[in-house]
Amino acid sequence: MTTPLPAGMENPTDAVAGLLLAAGGGRRLGGRPKALLEHRGRPLVEHAVGVLRAAGCTRVHVVLGASADAVRERARLAGCVLVENPEWEQGMGSSLRAGLASLAGTGARAALVSLVDQPGIGVEAVARVLGAFEDEHTLASAAYDGVRGHPVLFGAAHWAGIAATATGDRGARAYLREHAREIRLIECGEVAQPYDIDTEADLGHLQ
Repeated sequence: MTTPLPAGMENPTDAVAGLLLAAGGGRRLGGRPKALLEHRGRPLVEHAVGVLRAAGCTRVHVVLGASADAVRERARLAGCVLVENPEWEQGMGSSLRAGLASLAGTGARAALVSLVDQPGIGVEAVARVLGAFEDEHTLASAAYDGVRGHPVLFGAAHWAGIAATATGDRGARAYLREHAREIRLIECGEVAQPYDIDTEADLGHLQ
């Protein structure tokens, strides 16, 4: 019989679920869903899932929206929990709410949230933030030259408050602003580049 570890001493790979927000329709990219942009020969969503797993997330939930059926068909996402957000056009907040709701009852004590359109944020940065997990009250975020960015780790005690305030494209911004003193910033500026793939000019970052 295995003796359970005391609260807060679990392996973070078991206690923390990766939550990838990949529902965007790429409005400024001519309506090309970001999840299906090609990076290193495969869909961007597949790359992002691989980063979460390589960083230590043994379970990953992926929120889909635009062209969800095509993403399911083209991307290799075996082992992921695929969460469809029918309200994806309302912005990132709706995807965050859908993703957190999908984690209810799974036993996850925190969610490590990453965005599909930030391929410059790799395994080392994600692993650093994952390593900040202590318990369900943890709030931690990657920082770049001291400025908060992604990924962000939300302990389960914060999920209801985040869901209540996540609207439009602001995601958890309002909640994090209210709880700024509780956030542990993990500097990642020397190991990652937090650019977004938002416009045609940004496509040059893809390989």
